[in-house]
Amino acid sequence: MEAAAAGSSAGSRSGSGPAPAALPPLDAESRELLEAWRDRVSCELDTVIDFWIRHSHDPEHGGFFSCLSRDGTVYDETKYVWMQGRQVWVYARLYRSVPRFRRPELLEAARAGGEFLLRCARPDPRVPKAAFALLRDGRAAKVQRSVFSECFCALALDELGRATGNACYERGRTAVLEHVSQDGLELPGSLGRLQNPGHAIEAGWMLLLHARARGDMAAADEAIDGFMLGPLDAGWDSPHGGLLAFHDADGLCPTQLEWAMKLWWPHAEALVALLAAFAHRRDPALLRRFEQVAEFTFQRFPDPEHGEWFGYLNRDSSLALSIKGGPFKGCFHVPRALYMCEELLNEILAGP
Repeated sequence: MEAAAAGSSAGSRSGSGPAPAALPPLDAESRELLEAWRDRVSCELDTVIDFWIRHSHDPEHGGFFSCLSRDGTVYDETKYVWMQGRQVWVYARLYRSVPRFRRPELLEAARAGGEFLLRCARPDPRVPKAAFALLRDGRAAKVQRSVFSECFCALALDELGRATGNACYERGRTAVLEHVSQDGLELPGSLGRLQNPGHAIEAGWMLLLHARARGDMAAADEAIDGFMLGPLDAGWDSPHGGLLAFHDADGLCPTQLEWAMKLWWPHAEALVALLAAFAHRRDPALLRRFEQVAEFTFQRFPDPEHGEWFGYLNRDSSLALSIKGGPFKGCFHVPRALYMCEELLNEILAGP
C-alpha cells in the first residue's frame, strides 16, 4: 500500500523486461484540460479535508466520528476501527507529502488518532485481535473474525511513524472475479460470476504502480488492460452513466440487492486508475475515459452546500442516502483519490 498510495513515481527499475518507451509530448489542448482538472481536484481535496476536520474529531475521548449526516452532524457515536486507521493514514500522508497540509494541527490530529488506536483497538491486550467497532469512549462494541481492522491499524501507524519520525508507531484475463476457489479456479453459479468493478480497478492501479516501480512493462500492460479497462467496460452503465456496484460476468442479474447502485469509492478509484494509466501510456483514449468518469463523478457525488461527497446513489444517479459517512465510508477513499490524482496530474504536467 505504501508504494501504491505514494503516487506514480516509478523510482528505480528493479525488474526485467524492456525499458518504457519515451512518452509523446502533451498537445496544448490536453495540457489545458489537465491543468483545469488539477485545479479542480486540489480545491476539492481542500474542501473534503476541511469537512472532516470540522466535524469528525472527538476532543473528549479521542478518535474520530465517521457516522456523519449531510451537514456533518454526528448521528451515531460508534467508532469503527477501519475508519480510525484510514483517517490517521490520510492525515499523516497529507502532512508528510503535500506542503499546504504541513500544518501542526493536522499532524496532532493524526497523532491523537494513532494514540486512540494504540489505547483502544485491541480490547484484550493478551489477544492480538483488533475490534471492528468501539463505543465512543473506546470500549469494544463488536469484534469480527476478519483481519481488516488489523490491516488499517498497521497502515495508520506505519504512516504516522513516517510523518512523525517516531519509530514507536511503526509496527485469465477477460474478467476479474470477486471470488475464486482456493485453487484459483472459477466457482460455479452466481457467486463465481460476480464482478466488483471497484475492487478490480483499485487493484489495477496498485499493480500498475508496482509494475512501474519494478520496470515490468508486461505487468503494467496487464494491469491497465485486464484490471482497469476490462472491468471499467463491464461495469459502466451505458444508459445512465457511472459504474455499477456489481456485475455478472455472463450478463445475468447479480444477486446483490445493491448491484445497480452507484457508490462513491469505485468512481474515486477509477479516477486514480485512469490517470495512472495515462501517465504510463499517454494514450488519448485513456484521457477521454478519465474525462468521462471525472465528469460523471464531480457532477453527482460532491455536495456543494456542505462539502464532502455523497456515497450512495440510485441507478439513475438520484440520491439514495444523504449521509456523508458511516461504518464503511469515512475519511479515506475520497481524500486518498484526490491526493493521488493531484500527484499524478503534477507528474504528467511536469513532463514533456
